[in-house]
Amino acid sequence: MKEEYIKRIIEDVKKGTISEEDAYEQLKELPYKGMGFANLDLHRQIRTGFPEVVYCEGKTPEQVRDIFEALAQHGTVMGTRATKNDFAAVLEKLPEATYHEAARIIVYKGSADADEAPIGTVAVVSAGTADIPVAEEAAVTAESLGNKVIRVYDVGVSGIHRLFDKLELIRSADVVICVAGMEGALASVIGGLVAAPVIAVPTSVGYGANFGGLSALLSMLNSCANGVSIVNIDNGFGAGYTASVINKRLAVR
Repeated sequence: MKEEYIKRIIEDVKKGTISEEDAYEQLKELPYKGMGFANLDLHRQIRTGFPEVVYCEGKTPEQVRDIFEALAQHGTVMGTRATKNDFAAVLEKLPEATYHEAARIIVYKGSADADEAPIGTVAVVSAGTADIPVAEEAAVTAESLGNKVIRVYDVGVSGIHRLFDKLELIRSADVVICVAGMEGALASVIGGLVAAPVIAVPTSVGYGANFGGLSALLSMLNSCANGVSIVNIDNGFGAGYTASVINKRLAVR
């Protein structure tokens, strides 16, 4: 729910176009909507700048559907770690929703948000093709939250000339997300080459000594490059969200 929504209701009451009773009916579910199995945080966009995002894993398709239907009344809705079954259920109520299979994200774009100008540019860079699912989670998240996204995939350090070929494109972004598994070296390399903030995402891609992404996480945490921050293993959503927060703050200034 956006701040403009509440302001519009107040203005309508002042103008006499709606009654106080009607305004109360529209506002009575603030600050959250109880659904028995979930309490939807309708105030989150006012507090943080972005609406609540649905984490679909662990929920039934029917629960995901009902949550999407309720949140869609207030604007754009995004659901992460979603399955095709979740998407099929959401389509029953919201046929305009889309499913990004690689990212495992469902997006319903509210009509009021469809034509908004980008708040900034995010470059999402992956070390390998195997890192693309996590990179896509970051990219789709950033796009859904209002950013222009540049995708630069499969430019890891084992063939570093591929990265240099795309360096000017990467440098044009306001924020860079670096997604890498194995030893996670790409984050340090990019951190030493760009002026923008770098958000590193370690992935669980790698052989046994990778320890499910732990080696990449530790490499990134021990990076000697300045301006590199790290999110959790395989947390593309967290990276895309953080990049959006940075760009939104820059846009306000």
